[in-house]
Amino acid sequence: MVQQFHSVLACLDVETVPETDLLPSDADPAAFPKLPYHRVVAVSFVEAEIVREDAGYEWYRVTGVRSGGREDYSEAQILKAFWRWFADRKPRVVTYNGRGFDLPLLKLRALFHGVAADAWYKAGDKWSTYGQRYSADWHCDLYDVLSDFGATRNLGGLDDVCRSMGLPSKIGGHGSEVADMVAQGRIADVRAYCEGDVLNTFALYVRYALLSGRTTPTGHNRSLESLLELLSRERGDRPHLGVFLDMWTENATRRGMPLLVSEPPVIRLADGADRHLESEHVLPE
Repeated sequence: MVQQFHSVLACLDVETVPETDLLPSDADPAAFPKLPYHRVVAVSFVEAEIVREDAGYEWYRVTGVRSGGREDYSEAQILKAFWRWFADRKPRVVTYNGRGFDLPLLKLRALFHGVAADAWYKAGDKWSTYGQRYSADWHCDLYDVLSDFGATRNLGGLDDVCRSMGLPSKIGGHGSEVADMVAQGRIADVRAYCEGDVLNTFALYVRYALLSGRTTPTGHNRSLESLLELLSRERGDRPHLGVFLDMWTENATRRGMPLLVSEPPVIRLADGADRHLESEHVLPE
């Protein structure tokens, strides 16, 4: 049975730039800085309602794709807004390598700025909590679960996994370009790029939910259809969402990788109710 503590799903991603003035004098300028030397410039997420079915399955109705705060927010303001939103929603968190980077960074930078993140630490119990590595109902790090918690060492990054399943992967740039974007004052482009990553993360999670038995083929399709509807509805005001949608549908056509999966047949029972055969391994009498 799926943990029912959460009513909201949040696929998160963070963009950062190096705190170059804090780096030790002997630091390699070409090396990826350690966590304390990163500054958060964007936190983006796909937010969805977790819709639970009678049989214990669930699907995800997308309610928003956005980045936290305003473009002119300082790091401290971004963190305050994020942890306030987090305390209000207490979502099931979904990331890709978020246990290794994004969440430790969000907590560490909150520590530096004196921002409370108590909702992360106080929710749940010893075995079911955000900090428990194997509690995927609380924080599902897709890199962790898809690599069998480190047993597979060559899984690759989000870009590799999403590219292989026909998702758009990176849109609007690359992580290595974020620092230059920020230096040029292109914060809107950074946020759009980060939102592309969380769109990929959401689609990947929906497929993982099908793989792991959290959802059904019908639930998988409902989840992605809700995302497709949002992308279509908002593409006029937010062009990068249209870019993502167009690339995704183009990949589906060109590579023969449909966005949706085949659904099992539906039978009509004697009482007039419809039932998918996926939940009944044999035909009912």
